[in-house]
Amino acid sequence: MHRPSTAEAEVADELAAVRPELVPGYAAALPGARAAVLTRLWRGLAHEPLPWLAGRAPGRDGLVLRLSDGRRLYGPHPDPYATDAYVTVVRLDEVAYDDPARLMTDLAVPHSAGFAAELGHSVASLALSRAGRRSPAKEWPSTDWEWEQRVVDGHPFHPTCRSRPGFSVAEQLAYGPEHGPVVELGLVPVPARECLVSGVWPQGLRDGRRVVVPVHPWQAGHVLKRACEERMAAHPLMSLRTLALPGGPHVKTALSARLTSSVRDISLPSIAASAVLSDFGQALAARADGLLHVTRTLGAAAAGSPDLAAVLRESPQAYAAAGERVAPVAALATTDLPRSPAWPAAFARLALTVGLRLLELGVALEAHGQNLLVVLSPTGDPLRLVYRDLADIRVSPARLARHGVPVPALPVRMVTDDERVLRRKLFGSLVAGSLAGTAGSGQALREALETAVRDLPRTPDLAALLDDPLPAKALTLMRMSPQTAGDLWAELPNPVRWKAG
Repeated sequence: MHRPSTAEAEVADELAAVRPELVPGYAAALPGARAAVLTRLWRGLAHEPLPWLAGRAPGRDGLVLRLSDGRRLYGPHPDPYATDAYVTVVRLDEVAYDDPARLMTDLAVPHSAGFAAELGHSVASLALSRAGRRSPAKEWPSTDWEWEQRVVDGHPFHPTCRSRPGFSVAEQLAYGPEHGPVVELGLVPVPARECLVSGVWPQGLRDGRRVVVPVHPWQAGHVLKRACEERMAAHPLMSLRTLALPGGPHVKTALSARLTSSVRDISLPSIAASAVLSDFGQALAARADGLLHVTRTLGAAAAGSPDLAAVLRESPQAYAAAGERVAPVAALATTDLPRSPAWPAAFARLALTVGLRLLELGVALEAHGQNLLVVLSPTGDPLRLVYRDLADIRVSPARLARHGVPVPALPVRMVTDDERVLRRKLFGSLVAGSLAGTAGSGQALREALETAVRDLPRTPDLAALLDDPLPAKALTLMRMSPQTAGDLWAELPNPVRWKAG
């Protein structure tokens, strides 16, 4: 009998107090949630450059990991591109574990205690998300936020895919998009002279000489410590801190909580650069032969601090013609599309055509399943791409210069001519993220890529994609390296040559 972890028990107790009718569903969802998180963790253990692992070798029934202290971990043959929960048990020497938090606790390696707590929260929150999810309608969603709220499990490869530290059960139910709530954003008026504003801040969010900044209620209560008299209803999107205003734009709010990997604020430099970056995005889209749209930033404002800031962006649905739908790539696996056997390769060809074209031009998109959306025909065919949130792209002045494109005034962290950095940014997000998450397995990804690349121009970037190991963020290593800032990387088996087992 599995003994509930501390996080599992705490969530159960809170749930019994606020939504007792969900307790049976939560309990039933826990084994599957443990397997889902354990599968993600095993991907990291099997492929990331973890300093306390001394070696990896094939075993009789799977993979054997040798720890630097002589202990051994045994698990199944790893598929770094699998999205189903295929790992239910791993063994540390002779002890079997079905709970990723307990496994990480007993590994007792540097920083494992904190990471174990995160894994426990990820399991408990994932089970809560699955217990509270609604059965999706068979027809396609009619609104942008309905598409986004179909994503229940979060990041397909991150072990802390649903860890939400600092959120009570009541707050997860009230703000988590998978629970389908309507969130009442607070409206905080600030004298215009105290605000940094970029772009055009709408008149509907002005009050005389004051700028009205939308505030997430979690941020208002936990960080700003203030009540908001005026409120605005909105629907949370999959990033949780970005919400859709009914009939209007999307608003990205400041939310000073760590979601998945890090605390993502809205920095003052990003506010200042938002209008320039938005114009740059339109110039990029114009060079993609009609295959790419980039959502415009309508306005951005910060009241002297990243803790009180917001960005307004147009909805990706603005780029759908009659009968078309715009779906986040992360939501595709949750929806029964009328797909033909050729659909995965068609989508991969579209995504690689756009991604590699922009990379050749000098821009590496962070095209993961949240930033990247696809325009679908009435019959489900992938037609065009929509990209949102340019905050984490990388831009090469040298490549842009070769194409006669001037470099805009961008934040320094975005600018690099390092080909390895540029390729990591695109390939790690698009291929190891969006395409892998959509394919669902190494075998399916290989088949889609083999077909997709046949007619693509043979550029040095494509050669690197086909010949080199595939870069992917080392998500487990990053969570176990609290003193290291920025991204850390792993190298996955090249998917074009993927062979299971």
